[in-house]
Amino acid sequence: MQNYKSPVRDTLFVMNELLGFEKHYEKLGFEDASPEMVEAIAAEAAKFTENVLAPINAVGDEIGCKWDDGVVTTPPGFKEAYKTYCEGGWPSMTHPVVYGGQALPYSLSSSIAEWMSGANHSWAMYPGLSQGCIATIKSHGSKEQKDMFLPPLIEGRWTGTMCLTESHCGSDLGMLKTKAVPNDDGTYSLTGTKIFISAGDHDFSDNIVHIVLARLPDAPEGTRGISLFVVPKFNVNAQSEVLDRNQVTCGSIEHKMGIKASATCVINFDGAKGYLIGPPNRGLNCMFTFMNTARIGTGLEGLAGTEAAFQGALAYAKDRLQFRSPTGIVNPDGPADPIIVHPDVRRMLLTQKAFAEGNRALAIYCMQMVDLTLYSENEEEKQVAEAKLALLTPIVKAFLTETAQEATSYGMQVYGGHGYIAEWGMEQLARDTRICTMYEGTTGIQAIDLLGRKILGSNGELLNVFIKEVQDYCRSVRDKSQFNAWSNSIESHIDEWGQMTQEIAKRSASNPDEVGAASVDYLMYSGYIIVGYLWLKMAVVAQQKLDEGTTEIAFYEAKLKTAGFYFARLLSRTRSHASAIETGAENLMSMPVDYFMIE
Repeated sequence: MQNYKSPVRDTLFVMNELLGFEKHYEKLGFEDASPEMVEAIAAEAAKFTENVLAPINAVGDEIGCKWDDGVVTTPPGFKEAYKTYCEGGWPSMTHPVVYGGQALPYSLSSSIAEWMSGANHSWAMYPGLSQGCIATIKSHGSKEQKDMFLPPLIEGRWTGTMCLTESHCGSDLGMLKTKAVPNDDGTYSLTGTKIFISAGDHDFSDNIVHIVLARLPDAPEGTRGISLFVVPKFNVNAQSEVLDRNQVTCGSIEHKMGIKASATCVINFDGAKGYLIGPPNRGLNCMFTFMNTARIGTGLEGLAGTEAAFQGALAYAKDRLQFRSPTGIVNPDGPADPIIVHPDVRRMLLTQKAFAEGNRALAIYCMQMVDLTLYSENEEEKQVAEAKLALLTPIVKAFLTETAQEATSYGMQVYGGHGYIAEWGMEQLARDTRICTMYEGTTGIQAIDLLGRKILGSNGELLNVFIKEVQDYCRSVRDKSQFNAWSNSIESHIDEWGQMTQEIAKRSASNPDEVGAASVDYLMYSGYIIVGYLWLKMAVVAQQKLDEGTTEIAFYEAKLKTAGFYFARLLSRTRSHASAIETGAENLMSMPVDYFMIE
């Protein structure tokens, strides 16, 4: 999309005015993350996303990646943009100084990651995968492994991937077949094929470090027998010097619906040299320490698509002239009025805006919780943050990506026929964002994780931790009469949420299919409530700023108007989800498999 603008003002509103990040960073000891420094970093990040990444987005989609005899070439400008990214110090933001990092908070880097995805989703995949690789080695690698791999990864000279999926197992990783055989020198020889490996091969860096799930020879069956390994494309020595080529090759790249400039690779390991990370047969446990941030990152990609679609649709709606306003001529000097005067166009734009800003608040709230789990020295505070993250992470991943499907579809719809052609970039956003509901676990998998593992698995304790926060806040604003209707609505939804959970638990005791039947509607219901809670908070802050006499009247009044739209038009969607849940599993599961037929 042309003319993408990083949502700096709204991001800083959420961080500073809604969630109190100045005190948050002070409490965690991030002296360098002062408000002035955060604003300076945000300004530089906006320049990079707008001036470097956005201009090469369309050409990346048009040309895509090329594969030739195991070598992947990225589109024009992509390699150069990565060099600029490294020169700006962006890869090292959140990592320890001892390995060449800047020791800035996770939440600051992740907020900027949304903008990079919004400007150029395909390109942003490459550094995003590297951050996952770094996090895994940093959390579970030995000192020797950290010394060997982290400095060049953090500098950006090397990049990383996560190699999990195989063609026969998909998300059911207990079925994976890649083998790891011990060598005499303490390393391992890995043999197998991984598919759907984002950034699996490219021309950005001197080396690519793969994090690989595999089985040891004596491993038990299923997920209990999976170990984790680091396998570089080129072998390296203890001083991080690149040696000979490892037995790692790119067999092909996928031809995809979207993110065509992101190389999605088939990676073959043919006795490749690797290093065990963490304990044997505990690979999935090690991976799950990274999965929270990975799923939040995928949610951010959905948010980025929503924001970019809104920006494109808004610009077009203000410029495109079609028909006259039903209430009178708005543009007397033109042949027609801009389409933004029409109620249905407003419906689409406000839906995009409400999702972009509400979902951003939820994402940054979760980033704040991640900060607490990573950096807080208060054990009770960390436990509460971990409980909230356990509940919210599947919602962030699924709700932000599912609503992105609607928002990017509206991006095309506002343009009419022009939205369906490549020139305007709207159809690219819809294609690029479609993958977000699938990887890091589909929406259905996130929903089962939320309802089955997190809520019912904790006997409702995780839900109660968050419900208490919401109830306490609603009680605290009862003296603000203009917000009573919204606050009461949230409280009544909270009550229904708890009752609904108890009813599902009761039904599932006699029929386990009740959990799967309710799960996706349950997740979406939960998402609408949580975002509604955050819109209530944003509205209260906006009114406070207006009462104090701010000069940004339009910004804060727009928050109040958008909150009103959310409560009137979007929160009410919970009714259909609640009704679907109430019907139970019978209408889904009663038809025999043989009745599913084509005649």
